[in-house]
Amino acid sequence: MKKAFLLTVKGRVQGVGYRWFANERAKELAISGYVKNLWNGDVEVFAEGEEASLERFIIDLKQGPSFSHVQEVLSKEYPYEAKYEQFSVKF
Repeated sequence: MKKAFLLTVKGRVQGVGYRWFANERAKELAISGYVKNLWNGDVEVFAEGEEASLERFIIDLKQGPSFSHVQEVLSKEYPYEAKYEQFSVKF
């Protein structure tokens, strides 16, 4: 079953390679969507794909790369609409 989530990642997640980490994990898990920095220091991730892959992806996002410190990952589920063909880093 395919799903979509909008995730907000809070903590020390900018300037530590978090977007590139998310991008690589999403590609490994065949997840489409995007990751981008927000003005307030959080990172936004829109992810869509198979439910099992998304569950693994969210676990990985909670861990983050070695220099990050994730305090919280907020998620909101959306209907799957196949909006994105691949995953990308937005600037």
